[in-house]
Amino acid sequence: MTNSTEITPVMYRMMPWIAAMAFFMQTLDTSILNTALPSMAVYLNESPLNMQSAVISYALTLALFIPVSGFLADRFGTQRVFTFSVFLFTLGSLFCALSNTLFMLDVSRVVQGVGGAMMMPVSRLTLIKSFKRSEFLAALNASTMPGLIGPVVGPVLGGYLVEVATWHWIFLINIPIGIIGIIMGIKYMPNIKGNIKPFDGLGFGFIALCVISLTLSLEFISEGLAGRYSLMLFAAGMILLGLYIYRAKRIEYPLFPLGLFSIRTFRIGIIGNLVSRLGISAIPLLIPLLLQVAFSYSSTYSGLILMPMAIASLTMKTLVQPILRRFGYRRVLLVNTMLVGLMIMSLSQLTQQTPIIVICGILFCVGFVNSLQFTSMNSITLADLEGENTSSGNSLMAVNQQLAISFGVAFGAVLITLLSEPSTVIPHNVDSAFEISFIILGLVTFFSSIIFTRLTPKDGQNLTIRNRS
Repeated sequence: MTNSTEITPVMYRMMPWIAAMAFFMQTLDTSILNTALPSMAVYLNESPLNMQSAVISYALTLALFIPVSGFLADRFGTQRVFTFSVFLFTLGSLFCALSNTLFMLDVSRVVQGVGGAMMMPVSRLTLIKSFKRSEFLAALNASTMPGLIGPVVGPVLGGYLVEVATWHWIFLINIPIGIIGIIMGIKYMPNIKGNIKPFDGLGFGFIALCVISLTLSLEFISEGLAGRYSLMLFAAGMILLGLYIYRAKRIEYPLFPLGLFSIRTFRIGIIGNLVSRLGISAIPLLIPLLLQVAFSYSSTYSGLILMPMAIASLTMKTLVQPILRRFGYRRVLLVNTMLVGLMIMSLSQLTQQTPIIVICGILFCVGFVNSLQFTSMNSITLADLEGENTSSGNSLMAVNQQLAISFGVAFGAVLITLLSEPSTVIPHNVDSAFEISFIILGLVTFFSSIIFTRLTPKDGQNLTIRNRS
């Protein structure tokens, strides 16, 4: 491997494409899985409504290991860590394809997640350290655009592979891409090291155990183990969080500096991200289940129906900045959060008799407002960060997003499970379970808009002015 930090002209041309390949692998893997889950459940002898752990285990692993990626890159070099992370992601994909139980699949997804947690952050870190500020935005855009294709083709490709081959191929297709990524990383990525700060291992342990405890407290409810087990795990999570805060106040280099939360826009953005995504994050899991389990659509057909949501998300990317410049962050986040909630609630009105054009239209609107929501929340979170806070704040935001996905998927699974059981006040009816779940998730999202009332009309102006120039 190259240990030199000398960057050749060929490396400059290839680095954005290497980052793009990593981003594409991640987005394709995430979007392709949801469509295939019902078919995978049949093979693994599981209920389709009990497959959320395959999503949660990956998202949770991403959340836990993203903070480690920067430290490892500084210690061992960007090239070594990147190629190792792609190797782990590819190996995890192979293990997923070989899994014959849900437990084995979950373990394999953890291996995938460890690789994925380092793959994207390290490739972007390499771009930051290699390109001049004047050239960085162009390099970042070049690395991002191919990855946006993943959510568009993922649902259709997943449905198609499940029908014409087997679900195993949704993971096997990662292997040739991963091998190319490893070769390109070895050949064209510089091995840049950085200043090594002490790693807060104990703090990392507190945060990791806290997150696992809180997620399992929801998982136990969805598996019928509600009661004292869930409460004990929730209490343990809160105690561990308290221990981390106590420690972070007393050491020089905590995993996440508590001073970040003294920045008002960051604090509002982080809390808003977490709460509003509780409802939003369950939707990519529940919609394929609705279409295939409740409506009995084929995998390929449901994948095609999901395409408008991804296309709308891409379309909104070109409109976000003009909208924010015209209306400001406070107004956009207040109104759009409520719109997202209403669109989620509108999914409760879908039935097997609903015309396909109507379903596609609603999903297009869901993708449209979701894309505006994510971009607005992410940018306002980072708006007022400066200096060293930028790196740690960006890392914490990425962790927060993955935690929100884990909690949101677990929350959605809990609702579907509880509302499908005949022992509840709701009749034993899968259609009713989806209908009420969408209403509850929509209401949670709708009322999360209250968080953004703490923003002022001037918040985020530095971003819109910067983009105007």
